[in-house]
Amino acid sequence: MAKEFEIRTDLALEEKESFPGDGGEIHGVSLKEWQDKGGNFKITEVVVLDEEGARAMGKPVGTYMTLEAKNLKWREKEYHTALAKELARQIERLMRRQCIGEDGNILVVGLGNEAVTPDSLGPRVVSQLRISRHLKKKYRQEMFGSGRSVSALVPGVMAQTGMETAEIIRGVVQETKPDMVLVIDALAARSVRRLGNTIQLSDTGISPGSGVGNHRSAITEEVLGIPVLAVGVPTVVGAAAIAHDTVGALIQVLNREQITQNIGQYIENMDPEEQYAFIREILDPEFGSMYVTEPDIDETIRQLGMLISDGIHRAVYPEDEREG
Repeated sequence: MAKEFEIRTDLALEEKESFPGDGGEIHGVSLKEWQDKGGNFKITEVVVLDEEGARAMGKPVGTYMTLEAKNLKWREKEYHTALAKELARQIERLMRRQCIGEDGNILVVGLGNEAVTPDSLGPRVVSQLRISRHLKKKYRQEMFGSGRSVSALVPGVMAQTGMETAEIIRGVVQETKPDMVLVIDALAARSVRRLGNTIQLSDTGISPGSGVGNHRSAITEEVLGIPVLAVGVPTVVGAAAIAHDTVGALIQVLNREQITQNIGQYIENMDPEEQYAFIREILDPEFGSMYVTEPDIDETIRQLGMLISDGIHRAVYPEDEREG
């Protein structure tokens, strides 16, 4: 049964965590977790197997891989390389499932607004890619060890173009005929601890802006006619979700004073859905749907842009992996 309320999140991992138990007992959903030998990062695979699982999770049928690390933006070279290699393995794994061979043509799309730092991850990644579609196949093989070609697109946002992002991408796909689209986007999380420390990969495409309530046309295989992989990093979290995480502490404070005990007990007796609705009722008239990001978001976007572009290179061009 689908949940009756929704705290904004784009992460399948957080949807899984919102269920009782360890999240591995949801009908129609498969869960696997493992860590690297050095304990630097954890991988979680959530597979939505059927429509029952899709209704429970609020996510389309497909595979969602999540890479979690203590600090994805840590500059140490060996740590960065280990993360980039793992990201590449997971991207290549999803590509193989879509039968993208050594001569595949890949269109990388950087979603977001370059002028808004928390939303600029997609354009940042694209700006650091090695573009090769314009090169002849023999030159691509000599330079990158692969006949694969990479082209790129930064479609902007509707306020800049007056067009749906999906419309722009569909036009480019029809003209250039890639075998696959790889979409990069900033996401919204439910928990502050996910910001800048989590990368999600999925083979279900993406709905730009859905995490912040700004629903746009979906970018999926059904819309474009070719496989769509998505790579995203949570860069914002809703203010109401942050407040919801502090409900326990708020109740303790209210219960300390006799004058506020009734309020504390009233909130404590609410179920989670009612608590969240209560918080939204207080916050929304005053602040609207406000979202919060990290204080050092500029550095986060810079480092993650390098990490993700490195991971894409290693997945698409095997020569990068040998050099690493």
